Amino acid sequence: MSVFYSAISGVLEILIMIALGFVLARNDWFDSKMTSLIAKLVTQIALPAYMAATIIEKFTAKELLKTLPDLLFPVVSMLVLFIVSIPVAKLFKIKKDHRGLFQSMFANSNTVFVGLPVNMALFHEKSLPFVLVYYMANTTFFWTLGVYLIQKDGTGSGHFEWKTTLKKVFSPPLMGFIVGVILVLTDISPIFQDPHRLGFLLTDLDYIGGLTIPLSMIFIGISINSVNLVNVHFDRSHWLILLGRFIIAPSLMAALVIPTPMPLLMKQVFIMQSAMPVMTNAPVVSRLYNADSEYASIMVTETTLMSLLVIPVLMVLVQHI
Repeated sequence: MSVFYSAISGVLEILIMIALGFVLARNDWFDSKMTSLIAKLVTQIALPAYMAATIIEKFTAKELLKTLPDLLFPVVSMLVLFIVSIPVAKLFKIKKDHRGLFQSMFANSNTVFVGLPVNMALFHEKSLPFVLVYYMANTTFFWTLGVYLIQKDGTGSGHFEWKTTLKKVFSPPLMGFIVGVILVLTDISPIFQDPHRLGFLLTDLDYIGGLTIPLSMIFIGISINSVNLVNVHFDRSHWLILLGRFIIAPSLMAALVIPTPMPLLMKQVFIMQSAMPVMTNAPVVSRLYNADSEYASIMVTETTLMSLLVIPVLMVLVQHI
């Protein structure tokens, strides 16, 4: 019972911040420019600072070197999900101009705006390196194969723009993670923890990084408000994406990690991360390539709302691994 209460408490922490964003947006506190600014603050400023500071403060070189090879598991999981999505789209006759989006949303999860706050609320700071390992795999898949598939929806054909793709993959959050790892592995990090040397920089990173979770949740609340709930409905493709995100993805990840000797916390984080909602980038990329951005926006909203019901149940289940 205490596990379920802990899960509910973690979700309520998140839900209150989402509700704040929703209420403020409903009362016209934010226009489109302000919403874009919040997203940029999170992804380009706060989250990189948060990742670098946490890696420097909380982890040793030995812990990081032990963690990084397990990147294989989210990579394999997402690859299998992409493969599974192909016959599923054909079998259930998903519209041709939705198939790329369908496959991308079926396989990729929201590891930053929802996944990070959820795991921090449920598992605390020790979960961060495992969250980041999953994030690396997820962001690479989305900005390569995922974007290629969305392009096909909008233009009828897709191609890789390597310069743009590499820029998206090596995003500020990933660079913050890499900088933190380098400082720890080269044993430079103690300089940043010494108040008589560069400790003030680490304090700044802590303050700036502290914006990440509340701003992420407020952004989700704003995003939910921006969707016309009259358009939210459940047809065949919607149910299939919900099935992929909340049943198939975590079941597949559980099957991959449970038999392994990896740390229990890593197993729990990977399973939770695999069951997060659709990426908030999907509507943006869809709009860029003239795909159906409304379809993507509705799925972001539906999966985000549904995750509030799924997360407590899944949390209880992963406690019994």
